[in-house]
Amino acid sequence: MTPLPDSPVDFMAPALASTLGAAVAISPMHPSAPSQPRDADGNVVGTASGLLADISRLTRPRIALMVLATVVTSGCLTAGRGFAGPELLWLLIGTTLVAASSSIANQILERDADRLMPRTARRPIAAGRLSVPTATMLATLLVAAGVLIMTLASGWQSAAAALATWVLYVAIYTPMKMWSPLNTAVGAISGAMPVAIGWFAADGPQRLTGGDASGALAAAALATVLYLWQFPHFMAIAWLYRGQYAAAGMRMLTVDDPSGLRAAGQALSASLAMVPVSLVLAVPSGSIRLFLAAAIAALVYAVATVGFAVRRDDASARTLLFTSLGSLLALLTASVVFGLPT
Repeated sequence: MTPLPDSPVDFMAPALASTLGAAVAISPMHPSAPSQPRDADGNVVGTASGLLADISRLTRPRIALMVLATVVTSGCLTAGRGFAGPELLWLLIGTTLVAASSSIANQILERDADRLMPRTARRPIAAGRLSVPTATMLATLLVAAGVLIMTLASGWQSAAAALATWVLYVAIYTPMKMWSPLNTAVGAISGAMPVAIGWFAADGPQRLTGGDASGALAAAALATVLYLWQFPHFMAIAWLYRGQYAAAGMRMLTVDDPSGLRAAGQALSASLAMVPVSLVLAVPSGSIRLFLAAAIAALVYAVATVGFAVRRDDASARTLLFTSLGSLLALLTASVVFGLPT
């Protein structure tokens, strides 16, 4: 199999860089921008370094990388080491394009709110370096290309799962952040849905109807783990940036309840529920090593969540945020290393 690039941006950098380069060049600058605008990193906008920075801000490669890891883990838990080859590479390329499109569409819809938050004000659309019509065209082209590639590589079912994830994230979750603190529950669904992409691509339905339910059980456990995992993760972020979210008018739970009690309660209940669910990941393979790894990762995450629930301060929120990333990485890695079906 052809080695995969280190970052999902590597999949699309040449074409996307060319497209974005032209887009940035023709987009009108924000009226208040200086003659030689620089981003927060000191890069002159329009140069190669500035363009790469804008591509990163538009596509958010770290989120795309998590989506790709989820797809690979789900497919491997379903089909084992047979989930490999050129088809997988094309599947990941298509998934990356859809994920990039969803990020751009999200920033189109949230451009006014993004301008009010220091953490997002430098994004190209919010800052006026990329016009809304151009960004809309780019998001449309990327999602169309991604769905087409996925359909050709892995069939319509995995492509449909990716498109459904895009719709839920862009059309429901994104606007919901402005009017309901329940947005996290909806966003967590879209975060877990990439499991279906890998399951469909690995012929999960055919395996299930053929009498092999192990892959379906593992995929269901993984999807549930990812759904629950997102509550402590997002509550930590919502706490750290609660002031910015409030200024932008976003209805995060930490904005509606500044004490943090409700956010802590949701995070704690989800992390505790995640402990037994993560152990189910080891059932299909019967791997003791996966059982132990999942138990340790989930328990460490729960302990960090307890710390946040008790203290409800920035330090405990940062600890929870970093622990969330480490625990997820450990779970996904252990699932692929120890949990593949024979």
